[in-house]
Amino acid sequence: MNKIENSFLNKDQFGDDFLWGVSTAAFQIEGAHDADGKGSSIWDVFTSQKGKIKNGHHALTACDFYNSYQNDIDLMKELNIPNFRFSISWTRIMPTGTDSVNQAGIDYYNKIIDSLLASGIEPWITLYHWDLPQSLETKGGWTNRESVSWFSDYVAICAQHFGDRVKNWMVINEPSVFTGAGYFLGIHAPGKKGITNYLKAMHHVTLATTAGAKKVRNLVPEANIGTTFSCTHIEPATQSAKDIEAAKRVDTLLNRTFIEPILGLGYPQADLPVLKKLNNYILEDDLNNLSFDFDFIGLQCYTREVVKSAMLIPYIGAELISAEKRNVISTDMGWEVYPPALYHVLKKFNEYKGIKKIIITENGAAFPDTLSNGKVYDIKRTHYIQDHLEQILKARNDGLNVEGYFVWSLTDNFEWAEGYNARFGLIHVDFETQQRTIKHSGLWFKDFLS
Repeated sequence: MNKIENSFLNKDQFGDDFLWGVSTAAFQIEGAHDADGKGSSIWDVFTSQKGKIKNGHHALTACDFYNSYQNDIDLMKELNIPNFRFSISWTRIMPTGTDSVNQAGIDYYNKIIDSLLASGIEPWITLYHWDLPQSLETKGGWTNRESVSWFSDYVAICAQHFGDRVKNWMVINEPSVFTGAGYFLGIHAPGKKGITNYLKAMHHVTLATTAGAKKVRNLVPEANIGTTFSCTHIEPATQSAKDIEAAKRVDTLLNRTFIEPILGLGYPQADLPVLKKLNNYILEDDLNNLSFDFDFIGLQCYTREVVKSAMLIPYIGAELISAEKRNVISTDMGWEVYPPALYHVLKKFNEYKGIKKIIITENGAAFPDTLSNGKVYDIKRTHYIQDHLEQILKARNDGLNVEGYFVWSLTDNFEWAEGYNARFGLIHVDFETQQRTIKHSGLWFKDFLS
């Protein structure tokens, strides 16, 4: 049996209420970096700096979604996709991050929302997907406690203008990634480094997550409100006590540090002692303002990591053993292809009593795609999606809470520090001509959703 054409998977196996969709992010697809009053974000600045992005790529045009959104919405409709997750660019709405509101930005997202609804596609807004206004970064960005109120004010504008039609909201995307890569390692915007920057950003982003959610709840009372977390299945390299403890520390850092505070559990300081340094930045009322009763939690899982003890590595005393070193199948991002990771992550997060509903808000793979005779036969991506859906089905059959799946991503796009080298899309984009071509994976997903 040819699995590509005859997968045993059937949409009906997941139930009538299971959510299906695709995900994107504003900076990765929109382009039009300074059009119609848009301000500069930290990623606009970061990508302009030499050596930050592979091959010197930038996102000045990206997928030109700003101008071609109607075409892409038409493609979504053609692919039978019922839900579209996209983010709002803060600097299109408020070019300097605070004070003045840019009506052209409001109009742009209103057009997208109206077009989606007219096409029978439900809009899911992500309020923050990493593109902080540069003018706020000059004031310290997320290391500045004022960032909580800056963000809350921005969220209020979005809720007031879009809440009459948009019912599904995600507050902040993958806080562990943009704080870790952007404020500790310096490999993402804004390029800051050091434990102090990281801890400050961590705490303020967590406070902002709940502040933003409360703002949406107040202004859009019937809203379905969630927020999303990057999560990874962690395994020790051996069953030695040192490796097991190292894996526990990495798991705490990557999977627990951001979700547990919003569930009212506080920061997991006992299992990752460096987090005790957060006490330097926690004020009296903060602990009461860290939690929120979210309607759903979005989990974004792509792979597993294998960990060994490495006591010379500061703060975590652990080291990840790369997929290449382990000689396992991997994607263009160097991530191991290991579908059971998704099941393990779902099982782990089902242990939290405070989570009402779990949705997989990102899952997908980057592979080297070739456009030949007007077609892209991306068999590896099709297999990847099928294999991960099998893990979700297994989870549902085992009684685990998981109620939706969004593919990352609709189109090939600007993949942050990787530039255009890593293609994740169901739709191929020729970045010179902006020509779209539905890949085999997209055609399979279309048939699956029909």
